Amino acid sequence: MEEGRPTERAGVRRARMTVAYDGTDFHGWASQPSLRTVQGELENALRTVLHLDAPPETTVAGRTDAGVHARGQVVHVDVDALDDDALQKLLRGLNGILPDDLQVFQVRPVSDHFDARFAALARRYSYRYVDAPAVDPLERHTVVFHPWRLDVNAMNDASHRLLGLNDYTAYCKRSEFGTSIRTLQEFNWHRDEYGVVVARITADAFCHSMVRSMVGAMVHVGDGRKPVAWPKQLLDAGERTSHVAPARGLVLEEVVYPADEDLLARQEFTRATRDASELD
Repeated sequence: MEEGRPTERAGVRRARMTVAYDGTDFHGWASQPSLRTVQGELENALRTVLHLDAPPETTVAGRTDAGVHARGQVVHVDVDALDDDALQKLLRGLNGILPDDLQVFQVRPVSDHFDARFAALARRYSYRYVDAPAVDPLERHTVVFHPWRLDVNAMNDASHRLLGLNDYTAYCKRSEFGTSIRTLQEFNWHRDEYGVVVARITADAFCHSMVRSMVGAMVHVGDGRKPVAWPKQLLDAGERTSHVAPARGLVLEEVVYPADEDLLARQEFTRATRDASELD
């Protein structure tokens, strides 16, 4: 069965899971032989709890890289038709055997037209920097230390210039497949109550390394090494930046989906390859 296509098998039910993990000790989301990954741990736990002969195939909203965290990752999996009570038992069973750095917050039934990857309207990430003299040891896996004071106003000015529908080749790791055309819906910075510099970044989708590349460029603006106009100049020129921020400061916070009646239309729109004609 093609990934994400609605299942027509009798007695099968699609379940949506909200998953959180500390990415520090994972080699990213995607399964890799002999390496510890989020997908590998989760699928093996599903096999155990559901008493399957082999791990079931999961589909994820966003394949996070090694060291990247998630608080609101979304996964779907097709399982034997389970009632609501059985799904709650599945939730408890998974969390009973999953490691402390990977937990499932919710399991619920969804339409066969739900697809964690292709039906998503938006993904929201956060990124956190500390420019104080020291990092709280309890936060060391989720923040990045920066030795110079960051100008949040300058970073906001530069970030806002990247918003909209654009070709983000300058901020994406090159790939022979797919497209780097995305709609960046939100990119702003603020200091939280503890003085941590926090970015909030939302787009319909992100290509590989896009968030960390944009964040890395903004830090060069924030500490004065580059002018406010520089990140937009890179975007316009399609010139690949090498300033990629470390993985540990990045968290996938939320994935947004349309109403059930719009799921299939959203899938069809997302699956269509985007091209430069949209930028005219």
